[in-house]
Amino acid sequence: MSGILNTTMVEPVSGLTYRMQAPRSGRGKAPCLILLHGVGANEVGFIELAQQMDPRLAVVLARGPLEFGPMQFGWFQVSFTPTGPAINADQAEQARNKLLAFIDQLAHTYDIDPDRIWLAGFSQGGIISASVGLTAPHKVAGFGILSGRILPEVLPSVQLRPELGKVRAFVSHGVQDQKLGIHFAYHAKEVLNGLGVPLEYHEYEAGHGLNTAMVVDFQRWLEGQLDQSGVKHS
Repeated sequence: MSGILNTTMVEPVSGLTYRMQAPRSGRGKAPCLILLHGVGANEVGFIELAQQMDPRLAVVLARGPLEFGPMQFGWFQVSFTPTGPAINADQAEQARNKLLAFIDQLAHTYDIDPDRIWLAGFSQGGIISASVGLTAPHKVAGFGILSGRILPEVLPSVQLRPELGKVRAFVSHGVQDQKLGIHFAYHAKEVLNGLGVPLEYHEYEAGHGLNTAMVVDFQRWLEGQLDQSGVKHS
């Protein structure tokens, strides 16, 4: 498997730009973590985190398909109104489908285990991760919502199925989050519990961001997922 984090590549089927870090240990088909950035950001912001992740993982940093400015990308347009975030639902659905195609092509292009792919992101990246994980639980082993939410617009597409009991979810949120209030984390917890999705849930004395405690808890959760899935340390 090739690819380094300072090089961008374009996956031709989905059209998504991405960077990749090959696993630094292990043999055979590698487990994979796909990290998704928030709105108005880009994948470069996750390079340091990628380098800190479990060495058994191939880590992919995907770039949102919409460009809002120089190196400012997103997965869908959103406006913050007095009644809450208002999204472009068509763009969110297009992004979800692009990511599904991207996941399929990664497993075909690289020596990646299609049964051990995790998807996680910050803010809007976490939102779209949940959309993919809930509507296509057979495509991912788990997903992480880091200071994000679950879109009400995607829930009609979520079907109660046995696979939802096999996909694992991680939710972390700051109780002082002024961009996406803590009530969105409460809603995510309620939805996931109602769907029977195994969940690890954390709150922090923090705002809208990723702090050290959040990152450490996410890393520990994912390491546990790797251990349970039979991925051995080399």
